[in-house]
Amino acid sequence: MSMPAVKMFSDRIDRIEVSATLAITAEALKLKSQGLDLADFGAGEPHFATPRHIKDAAIEAIEKNVTRYTNVAGTPEVRRAIVERHACDFGSNYTPDECVFTAGGKLAIFAAVQVLVDHGDEVIVPVPYWVSYKDIVEYSGGKCVFVETPEAENFRLTAEMIERAITPKTVAIILNSPSNPSGAVVAPDDLEAIVRLAHRRGIFVLLDECYVYLNFTGHIVSGGSFSECKESVVVLGSLSKTYAMTGWRAGFALGPKPIIAAIAKLLSQSTSNAASMVQRAAIAALSSSQECVTEMRADYLRLRDQILSGLRSISGITCTVPEGAFYVYPNVSHFFGSGDVRTAAEVASGLLKTAHVVAVPGEAFGTSEHIRLSYAVSAEVIDKGVERMRDYFASLK
Repeated sequence: MSMPAVKMFSDRIDRIEVSATLAITAEALKLKSQGLDLADFGAGEPHFATPRHIKDAAIEAIEKNVTRYTNVAGTPEVRRAIVERHACDFGSNYTPDECVFTAGGKLAIFAAVQVLVDHGDEVIVPVPYWVSYKDIVEYSGGKCVFVETPEAENFRLTAEMIERAITPKTVAIILNSPSNPSGAVVAPDDLEAIVRLAHRRGIFVLLDECYVYLNFTGHIVSGGSFSECKESVVVLGSLSKTYAMTGWRAGFALGPKPIIAAIAKLLSQSTSNAASMVQRAAIAALSSSQECVTEMRADYLRLRDQILSGLRSISGITCTVPEGAFYVYPNVSHFFGSGDVRTAAEVASGLLKTAHVVAVPGEAFGTSEHIRLSYAVSAEVIDKGVERMRDYFASLK
């Protein structure tokens, strides 16, 4: 007599997939451990070391036994440092009780969505999008409404595009500027128009500002600057890319007190507080000279121009000019139908297996004709990778 099938997993865990970028990173690490020399453009991670003064602050905290629990939302000192940095740079007026410090920016996004999105609710997500938005929304029981942005216009997003996607079920809009993967920046006028539109319609704007300081346009703005719309805005920030602190897991959310309190309640039953010594490191990062940020941004701009020049030397590839972050998002559809290549995923696979170049396929970001390359690498890796890509694509003709 056969045994009845046993349900192993919850329905909600089956709504999501493993992060495509983390999967690519894991595969690259596996190949490196086998001795392969890779040109790795896969990981969205700064190639810089964490600045010395930030590391010293964490070391000092450990030596002084600052290793105990803190408030779930973070110490008053770290929350004050966050709101003061944001006010200084963007003219916002948040208070420490409108701030929560989280174990990474991704957790801030995840928690905000879980707090605000219920079953059947719709969330507007511009395309291309960061890989985790879709899964985080669907895990909450929500539905993503995707808004295509035109590649011919550098993936520009406008309020008119957002307004056409709004329905009675819309509860939130997720904005990421500068964008991962395209590097597109929402223009200041467009950002303000979207925030004010959402405010009028009673919709929340979740502003993923992970790359806000890696903006090459000269106009670094935050959606949190529009104080009269504060009750409709949740700023989701991270120290990971700004200060080369990815492994430290240092993020935050700024927003209306009830939302911040709800996020803290969720964290109280999940992660609790972020590591206490990381909070001390974050204070040092936010409160000290920002010269390191300026220097890193200038280096990223040089690397961007270098990789764009290299891509332009490859016949058949087109690429928008990123205005921020540290990614390029070249269109590789010219090569579809060459040999066994039919999709961006197959291009990425061929690059890895044949050319030992790590790229993330566009399918992970909601498009079918692109690959994402992170240029947060050395100039030497860019030169090596471009040469290998040139040979690979030439072999497909």
